[in-house]
Amino acid sequence: MHSSGTLISAAKLVSLLDHPRLRLVDCRFDLADRQAGRRAYEAGHLPGAVYAHLDEDLAAAVTPATGRHPLPDPTAFADILGSWGIDRHSQVVVYDGGAGAIAARLWWMLRWLNHTQVAVLDGGYAAWTRLGATTVAGIHSNAEARFEPVPRPGMIMDRSQVVDALAAGTLLLIDVRARPRYLGETEPLDKVAGHIPGALNLPFEENLDQEGHFQLPRNLASKYEEIRKANPGKHICFMCGSGVTACHSLLAMEIAGLPGARLYPGSWSEWITDPALPVAIGEEAGR
Repeated sequence: MHSSGTLISAAKLVSLLDHPRLRLVDCRFDLADRQAGRRAYEAGHLPGAVYAHLDEDLAAAVTPATGRHPLPDPTAFADILGSWGIDRHSQVVVYDGGAGAIAARLWWMLRWLNHTQVAVLDGGYAAWTRLGATTVAGIHSNAEARFEPVPRPGMIMDRSQVVDALAAGTLLLIDVRARPRYLGETEPLDKVAGHIPGALNLPFEENLDQEGHFQLPRNLASKYEEIRKANPGKHICFMCGSGVTACHSLLAMEIAGLPGARLYPGSWSEWITDPALPVAIGEEAGR
């Protein structure tokens, strides 16, 4: 089976459904109704897919000092992967409703544990159903496997590292939240509105075309190369509200052939737990 590490089309996936190494994971989730994704999965999903719940499977318990979706302990997450039948030989394909914002979180987490044979279904469940491909109802399970985690700490920046790197001028921090949230005009999820001073806003939706598929690699490369050239000598770290949708832009960078950017997992919802840290409202000078 040819391994894939970024995107896979619905048409290509149809031809691979019977492969014994394939493992499918449905990541549909709605922050406004946290069980809606599970209900949607049980009503209809790709054949052979298991369900991953963002809060329960792809995040640890929230504490007063964390963001809304802290990363789980690698060993505990490896146990979850094993319960889904995923091991080091699996080709994993993850999907959500369409845009890939939640699926990219699992894509990134698998790579964080050094499993690169994972791809996002481009266009997600919406693309699958538009193709007229088979769906099934109910709950699927696979025989348990053993997943050996090999964490890659260099893929992450914690809050203190972000603070220090911003102060040193060595970091390009990119906030992928919607523009009104970045500007502090609205904040539907967190207790404080605004953004981290010095962060650049580049909403993750801009990685997609009008049909909800990722833009072509050359278009993504052109966009991100322009940003890198405008910030020479700085390493890139992505953030969002809670370290979920930022993974979408990390995936876009990989598609563009520009690996090496990092994630601030705690993101805005962790930053604001410390009242001593600065908050910016509105547009910053020079942005």
